[in-house]
Amino acid sequence: MKEAISKAPSGRPKREPVGLRNRLKVLNQDPNYVYRWVVDYDGTGDRIEEFKQAGYEVVPKGQHKVGDARVNQPSVEGSNEVLSVGGGQKAVLMRQNREWYDEDQKAKSERVNESEKALKNPKLDGTYGKVDLS
Repeated sequence: MKEAISKAPSGRPKREPVGLRNRLKVLNQDPNYVYRWVVDYDGTGDRIEEFKQAGYEVVPKGQHKVGDARVNQPSVEGSNEVLSVGGGQKAVLMRQNREWYDEDQKAKSERVNESEKALKNPKLDGTYGKVDLS
């Protein structure tokens, strides 16, 4: 008895199970950059400017495929990659040179390590110490 083999018709989009779609997905990323969506919460552009001053740049529209294919996703006008994230807010796709990103992450890590070190090794003021009974 032959076993039935199910094949998807060619030329058809790949089926994706419900709940696994990712509308924030960015395809065709340049490996020399780190990408992130930045929400401008108050609509003034201050948060976007803050990221620009930290070395991020706004990704121009059309360079990357954003999100999964969906019927109800309207196109947003403008020259930057922008995505509606609900509540009337928009997120802007930004990227930073990977070298700068790694430097920033290292600086953050060092700050956390110093903070943890201060907690783990308090100055000896008579209330901390160890007992050696050898």
